[in-house]
Amino acid sequence: MANTESTLKEALTIIDGAVGAALVDYTSGMALGTVGGGKELDLTVAAAGNTDVVRAKVRTMEQLGLKDGIEDILITLSTQYHLIRLLKGRGTSGLFLYLALDKGRANLAMARHQLRQIEAELEL
Repeated sequence: MANTESTLKEALTIIDGAVGAALVDYTSGMALGTVGGGKELDLTVAAAGNTDVVRAKVRTMEQLGLKDGIEDILITLSTQYHLIRLLKGRGTSGLFLYLALDKGRANLAMARHQLRQIEAELEL
């Protein structure tokens, strides 16, 4: 099992094209941990903004009466992928992993697979 800091560092290390990662509480919009990013990508701002995305999708699913769970939310930009993975494990309710990827260097399918594996190892 890995803690938040080592989990986020692992995401940047093993996922090709990763430029930033965060663990976010979408009930508050606060980043519980961040790694990477920089002046081009403020992960604190990204955490808060993506919280709004998650809340909107959860609310829409409730309004539609969908009983399915959200695995990932993908946002594609001209130069980046932004991947949001809602956590499902014990003690992780209301949390998501956020991963920003350089579109030119990333393999999206592999990144999703590796993010699932990282989620399984996360210990909060």
